[in-house]
Amino acid sequence: MKILVLGIGNILFGDEGIGVHLSNFLKLNYTFSGENEVEFVDGGTLATMLIPLITSYDKVLILDCVSVDNAQIGEVYYFDFDNVPRIITWAGSAHEVEMLQTLRLAAINGDLPPVKIIGIIPEVIGEDTAFTLSDAVKEGAKTMERLALTFLQENGINAQRVDNRDLQEVANGSFRGYE
Repeated sequence: MKILVLGIGNILFGDEGIGVHLSNFLKLNYTFSGENEVEFVDGGTLATMLIPLITSYDKVLILDCVSVDNAQIGEVYYFDFDNVPRIITWAGSAHEVEMLQTLRLAAINGDLPPVKIIGIIPEVIGEDTAFTLSDAVKEGAKTMERLALTFLQENGINAQRVDNRDLQEVANGSFRGYE
């Protein structure tokens, strides 16, 4: 079985890049082994262009920002795409087309594998470019990390910590892309 961990977000807008940063963080700080294979991909803000990639996997875990009325910055939500809570609007301000719409398009064609989403409430910074993550999102990212590792373990993938890079350090270099 092939599993995709897809980091989504605009790395130029602080917290809105957390999906990409956390995907890179996991890839850099852990090695993965087991009966299934996992790939970590920076999906950026490519949205519908990701459909062929998404549909080529057996399972998908998406790391992204979400919007929830009256939620606190750094709150984390974990849900199935097939059962998106009504409170989730997934309206990231810097995304061209939202991932929710992209997944719906893939589902219409009947090609969408099972998808889990780990989303966090970002501090939206507007139009200023920044790589700095808010303290609340850095703290919430610890929960996102635990949930992602649990998802992988439940799907036959073992993680072993091999490095101790800081999330902000990873975010500062995400523009380089981590292979």
